[in-house]
Amino acid sequence: MRAFPDLVLASTKLRAFPDFLRNQSTLGNLDLSNNKLQGEVPNWILSLKSLNSLDLSGNSLVTLEAPLPNSTSALSSLDLHSNKLQGIHSSYSFLQLDHLGLASNKLTTFPDFLRNQSHLIKLDLSDNQIQGQIPNWIWIFDSLQEVNLSCNSLESLEAPLLNSTYVLSVVDLHSNQLQGHFPLFLRSSYLDYSRNNFSSSIPTDIGDFIFTRSYLSLSSNNFHGAIPKSICNASGKVLDLSNNSLSENIPQCLTQLHQLSVIDLKRNNLSGTIPDNFLNGCELQTLDLSNNKIQGQFPKSLVNCSKLEVLNIGNNNITDTFPCFLMSLSTLRFLILRSNKFYGSIGCPKTNGTWPVLQIIDLAHNNFSGDMPGRLSLTWQAMVSNEDDSPTNLGFSYQECINSEPTNRACYRYNGETDTDVYYRVAITTNIKGLELDVVKILTIFTLIDYSSNKFNGSIPEEIGELKSLYVLNLSGNAFTGNIPSPFGKMRQLESLDLSKNHLSGQIPPEFANLTFLAFLDLSNNELVGKIPTSTQISTFPNTSFEGNKGLWGPPLTVDAVLPPPISNGNSSHPTLQEKTKNVMNRIPHKKSKFLA
Repeated sequence: MRAFPDLVLASTKLRAFPDFLRNQSTLGNLDLSNNKLQGEVPNWILSLKSLNSLDLSGNSLVTLEAPLPNSTSALSSLDLHSNKLQGIHSSYSFLQLDHLGLASNKLTTFPDFLRNQSHLIKLDLSDNQIQGQIPNWIWIFDSLQEVNLSCNSLESLEAPLLNSTYVLSVVDLHSNQLQGHFPLFLRSSYLDYSRNNFSSSIPTDIGDFIFTRSYLSLSSNNFHGAIPKSICNASGKVLDLSNNSLSENIPQCLTQLHQLSVIDLKRNNLSGTIPDNFLNGCELQTLDLSNNKIQGQFPKSLVNCSKLEVLNIGNNNITDTFPCFLMSLSTLRFLILRSNKFYGSIGCPKTNGTWPVLQIIDLAHNNFSGDMPGRLSLTWQAMVSNEDDSPTNLGFSYQECINSEPTNRACYRYNGETDTDVYYRVAITTNIKGLELDVVKILTIFTLIDYSSNKFNGSIPEEIGELKSLYVLNLSGNAFTGNIPSPFGKMRQLESLDLSKNHLSGQIPPEFANLTFLAFLDLSNNELVGKIPTSTQISTFPNTSFEGNKGLWGPPLTVDAVLPPPISNGNSSHPTLQEKTKNVMNRIPHKKSKFLA
């Protein structure tokens, strides 16, 4: 029988453990992942003489067969994630593992054999059904570096032994039911306590428990009170305190941390102003202060953050003009200023910079006025198609987060002090299809312009039609006049178009027939005239997409008559109100939207 030092039989549709493996005396690494193995893991496979690494993930295994008397094992890495295991008997304490993966099983308690582990470096029990208390013995292993207990039903942490403090590289406890006071006995470069039920204030000395270049997430709890200044002592990389009840001002020191990549404080009750003291060489990539009570002016020193990609200060009370100085930031992808008190023109005639990778610009619900600049938008290369009319894929550094949650998500990573890849999810709130939605998975080709509910006037620039990679355009609730530009028919990726509540006139351009991906259309409450184009997708939208235009007629607003429109005083007129009695509400199926499900 041939000997194998390493053997990979992953994704081969195996339904049973191959019997020839019993005789493999030199086998070091065995991969049987993503097969159709069911039932028990045979005890002999865990006791193969030289086996160092065993991967049984992605099967339907339920239990481990009881070990043979006086069993020994050379195994150091065991991966059983994504099975149906309900427990592991304490008699398996003879295993001395470095790495143990039990994520995505059906465990309801901490496996008892873990108590006797002395070499464990990485432990993953995430996405199970473990309830109750996290025992303090879980932290005492001298070699332990990474612990992931996320996505369970854990409610509390047992107090440490003799007021000990435990130092690890990664502690991930997100998406449990942890409550009470914040635990101050775990020091780590990666601390994730998000999506729990903590309801205390953040400890004033929390900065002493965070390493330099660290990741700290306390989001989606009920922390209240002020953000402690000690949090600035750590000089971390990611700080996520979003979705809490934090109040008072943003600490002045927070915007002076040049190593921070992410500051996410959205959905709190923060007040005061944004500190205007961002330093030269600022490393900030994401700043999200949306949905607070922040006032004052826009911080001009933010221009020092030359790597800024995501800026979201929406839903505050900031009063200022359009931040033209940000045009020098060529890295900017998301600019969200919605629902503030910005005013004046958005034209930046004295600025030479462009936003070549801009994906989302949301200025809705402000007091911006004047013309809508057209030439400026042509520099937004992310919204301009390739020569073959295919959408522009910018190839951003966003990755799928494969090691934090079972679901894929759009995010970017940074490499921390311990060489651990750390992923941060980008999430924004925007208006799509007439609804305010939280958009969590931002794809690299998703693009949006929202200038709705302002005081823009004049005609809509024809240059907008050149944005052939644009998916969402909302210009509703302004004072635009003139015709709908016929080049809009070039925007063949467009899925949502809202031009309602303006003073647009003329006919609906027949070029709209080219918008085959259009899933939402609202042209209501304008001054449009003529017949709604038939034999196109446009006529299949409901009447609410066209109402409030006295000069429009034809399905779905009215039923076409066999005869021409009636003659009155020698002139042709539009159908009368009596003729507008039958709604054509049935819509033909549209092509499936990439984003607007």
